Amino acid sequence: MCGPTAAACPCGAARPGPALPPPWAGAARELPPSVWHVAKTALKNEAITLKHQTKAEEMILTGGLKSVLPHVLRRIIRCNKLSISSTSGMAEGYKQANVVILHKSLADDFEKFCHANDGPLPLLYRSKPGEWACPLSSDSDIRTDCLQYRIYEHGAYTGSLKSLKDYSEQLKDMVTFYLGCSFSFEKAVQNAGIPIRNVEQKCNVSMYKTAVPCYSVSPFRCNLVVTMRPVPASRLEAAVLATSGLKAAHGAPIHMGDPGLLGIQDLSKPDYGDPVHLHAGDIPVYWACGVTGVEAVINCRAPLAFTHSPGCMFITDLKNDSVTVRSSREVPQVHCISQDPLRYSIVSAEAAQKIRTLEALIGIDPGILKRPVPLLSYQRESADSALMFLCENRNPGRPRFDHLIAIERAGMAADGNYYNARKVNIKHLIDPIDELFLAAQTIPGVTTTGVGDGGNELGMGKVKDAVKKHIKNGDVIACDIEADFTIVAGVSNWGGYAIACALYILSTCEIHDRYLRKAVGFPQLSKKMVWLSALPSVTKEEKLLKTLLRHGVRSGKTASLEMEVDGLPFYNTHSLMIEKLLQEAQQ
Repeated sequence: MCGPTAAACPCGAARPGPALPPPWAGAARELPPSVWHVAKTALKNEAITLKHQTKAEEMILTGGLKSVLPHVLRRIIRCNKLSISSTSGMAEGYKQANVVILHKSLADDFEKFCHANDGPLPLLYRSKPGEWACPLSSDSDIRTDCLQYRIYEHGAYTGSLKSLKDYSEQLKDMVTFYLGCSFSFEKAVQNAGIPIRNVEQKCNVSMYKTAVPCYSVSPFRCNLVVTMRPVPASRLEAAVLATSGLKAAHGAPIHMGDPGLLGIQDLSKPDYGDPVHLHAGDIPVYWACGVTGVEAVINCRAPLAFTHSPGCMFITDLKNDSVTVRSSREVPQVHCISQDPLRYSIVSAEAAQKIRTLEALIGIDPGILKRPVPLLSYQRESADSALMFLCENRNPGRPRFDHLIAIERAGMAADGNYYNARKVNIKHLIDPIDELFLAAQTIPGVTTTGVGDGGNELGMGKVKDAVKKHIKNGDVIACDIEADFTIVAGVSNWGGYAIACALYILSTCEIHDRYLRKAVGFPQLSKKMVWLSALPSVTKEEKLLKTLLRHGVRSGKTASLEMEVDGLPFYNTHSLMIEKLLQEAQQ
């Protein structure tokens, strides 16, 4: 009998110390009677075999396990009586853990690897060599308390096990790492009104290897593994809010949208777990996954190592953290930044508000560069010159840039000519940069931004109807070429200033930084000084204008040699705008 006064459970787990209350004591009383009976019987009678139940009974049991307390579930699992393949949906509100067991000689390096990649590998506890009990849970034994284990020898997967007791001697010199698991946040996600599709579909979560490298700590190196959960498009921000504070369960998503941007080729073929069906309107959302640790074990080629089988977690007694967000700097917001390929980004509410203030100052809709674009000259030499310029070896799958931006660059009108604001055809002065923007529309991953103030500029085709309606000579001068993002400013220069300030804001936003690096490696906020030096300043712009005047460059609007831009004086107009933008970006 596996009862409270027995010295040992029939499955062999030692139970030293004072008598314990019945293991089902304190379990949720709302359990269906059939589940209540099965749980009690499984613990009392080792002879029961759940796989002999009817399918209906098994389904009832699986659903009811979400309300059973962790110590009850561990004892049921220890007796090897469950015929399910995943702990997803079980022990709602309690932390589950990925498990990696390594020889003690590798433990220090693996701990450093975890700290360097704490998105996929949030370390809950590191055991001492031979420590089978875990302080995260009472009455536990890591040799028996996972649904299933995997064994790896010299990096090769050599089989699955229900128990590690046969390896007790080897385990005396091995260290167990308990790592946070995304199953832990499922209750918080459901509480936010978001379905857990894999639980609905009664299968394991989908897990994929990505092309994103983790930060390496010799001998541990591997690419990030992610879980994918379909989330209705209208609930994306709710999913981010529900998980962002749960750092021990991987925290906020690291990607939303097109799987190809992570290097995932086919969602129907996960590397671990089961394929999960997306409903109409669902967006694939990806969280860092503790199975990254399994990949690290494989690549380190240790003579002997053990892990949990993906989806078969160790269930702890720890309740999920209750997180209180204290300031707008900690509140994440979701923004769609591209439809083809579909891509979202996350920034803090504070950063988003700063950018909205920039928009209010100059009326922009900012496009965003990821890195500086080198200064190159484009010339048309053949029909595929644009493709050659933008891609390596003309291959659209290998773009050299991820964003093109044009500021105050005249664009082609509907009649094939290029006009200035006064309706003068200046085609003979313009190189056909439009071809790059048109070619970019055919290259996945390359987006474009056009900045202008009169409607004749490259990229303004996106607002062509408004230009024709509201701008003098608009029916003739309106640019016909669209950009993905259009920035309309009182003066084009202001749009450029705003882009620089927006990039600075994003580069210093901790939430956005984590999302960009996919929760691996270390924060890149040290680059703040690099971005700071790239910001506009009154001094820099004053020096530039004076240089232009020395070379006889006249105003395009007034033809005068004055400290002005577009007929507006530099001092007390442009200089004040620069100061306002800088103040908003740096406060």
